[in-house]
Amino acid sequence: MDNGLLFRRLHHLHIKKLVFSIGILAAVLSLLHLFAFPYGNYLSIFPHDNVGSISSTNGSKPFSVNPNLTDSDSNLDQKIDSDHNLPSDDVGQVDTALEMKEINLNLVSIFEPEKPVLVLPKNLSLVHDKEPKIEGSDISVTPISSVLRKRGGKTMSISQMNSLLLVNSAEKKLKRPRLSSQRDRELQDAKFQILSAPIQRSISQVHASLFRNYSMFVRSYELMENKFKVYIYREGEKPIFHEPYTRGIYASEGWFMKLMEKNKQFAVKDPKKAHMFYLPFSSVKLRNALNGSDFRSQKDLENHLKKYVDIIATKYRFWNKRGGADHFLVACHDWAPRSTRKIFENCTRALCNSNIAGGFKIGKDISLPVTYIRSSENPLKDIEKNPTPNKTILAFFAGGMHGYVRPILLHYWQNKKPDMKIVGPMPRDIEGKAKYREFMKASKYCICAKGYEVHTPRVVESIYYECVPVIISDNYVPPFFEVFDWESFALFVLEKDIPNLREILLSVSEDRYVMMKRRLKMVQRYFFWHKVPEKYDLFHMILHSVWYSRVFRVL
Repeated sequence: MDNGLLFRRLHHLHIKKLVFSIGILAAVLSLLHLFAFPYGNYLSIFPHDNVGSISSTNGSKPFSVNPNLTDSDSNLDQKIDSDHNLPSDDVGQVDTALEMKEINLNLVSIFEPEKPVLVLPKNLSLVHDKEPKIEGSDISVTPISSVLRKRGGKTMSISQMNSLLLVNSAEKKLKRPRLSSQRDRELQDAKFQILSAPIQRSISQVHASLFRNYSMFVRSYELMENKFKVYIYREGEKPIFHEPYTRGIYASEGWFMKLMEKNKQFAVKDPKKAHMFYLPFSSVKLRNALNGSDFRSQKDLENHLKKYVDIIATKYRFWNKRGGADHFLVACHDWAPRSTRKIFENCTRALCNSNIAGGFKIGKDISLPVTYIRSSENPLKDIEKNPTPNKTILAFFAGGMHGYVRPILLHYWQNKKPDMKIVGPMPRDIEGKAKYREFMKASKYCICAKGYEVHTPRVVESIYYECVPVIISDNYVPPFFEVFDWESFALFVLEKDIPNLREILLSVSEDRYVMMKRRLKMVQRYFFWHKVPEKYDLFHMILHSVWYSRVFRVL
């Protein structure tokens, strides 16, 4: 036999034996790993979301949160009525239990067994339909760098968001129609006037420093008041459409709908006169409909919106003219970004959950302020406009242990320094609510730590009480980002820097702090709701952001 042929046959035989041996070895390792990690944390060469486990100190086995759990509020109206005394976003965040599909609470990688896992105290009750309760016990957590590294994803700093705003404003344009209409020409003229706005000298330099460009803002606002027209679709059945929800943590969308549908200055009956088209649905009511018999899954909710779009696209020509790019929606529920991501891809979306890592588009979408409204009749109820002059507390936070950031915050700073008032949930009675407000008024800095999602009403509450917001929520785009220079009156601390929080706060000079506090007083007027809209209030600021987005996306 030819020696070359013999050599090739022997070579092939050895390769087959090697492949067979590797297969046997892999099977044995998989069986061994199955016995070693019986809770689903299997080793993999592929990236995955599961990065560890949570265990309790009572010796019980680690558990995993069921991602398919529904939230506890089968009737959202009753839920908000019973919980209206909550001092922060604890009401709305309970509604986010179902979001655990995308929010991974597991904090330690199985590849780092030498590091401690997140250990929950014995008196921390982890019940799926209730928020966790912590009563006087510290939380021991894994090193924060490991937590954030294993969560994956990139973090965008506030300065990077500023740069992205400039880039997107220059590049993101509306689809050009075949023929330029009168409305297009009006928008083009408005854009030219805003860009060439005369310098405003009738305001203090401190007040002007709140804005990216105060002169442009003033001219844009004037043009909005005089020119902007909106058509509100009459189609859509209640309660999802045309029925605003004006109480609780998601009330921003409801108050805008209520005031917009009653408005006579901006709303027009002839759609041909409109610059933009408002889609009047409630993301809160839509979410609540999931508990009914007509909707079984979130996909059903999205299909309901899709059918609505089909109706208006068939009845009117305006949706198809630009693919919905001159339409807008206002939605505050946590689910809104995902529910509207595909169907309303081209629309301007005003969202409370303005997470740039979750599909929020700077320059097109609008960050909607989260305002916790306690009275449907009086949106200013319980808002005290006389803050404590002597602020004796350096930093304050109180709230439920939603998400992964807050337990880390308490681990590092609860009961660590006398001037750092960092605690878990406060009592929900009237006295507890009043005490919460007193703490905010007596604090120099208010910690606005994310829960399950990036947004929190603490940002606006801090402004009300002249307590400098310290936003700890990576990838959160703050409200009216295209208008305000947020770094002039707020601090942004990356989640990874929580261990250095006190040092960061103490590094702020007294002069800078005093100036930020002065600016907070000035910026308040832009964050108030009124039963009858007033100049520069929240209704007008949201509408201005819609107008501004439209103007700067026109060719």
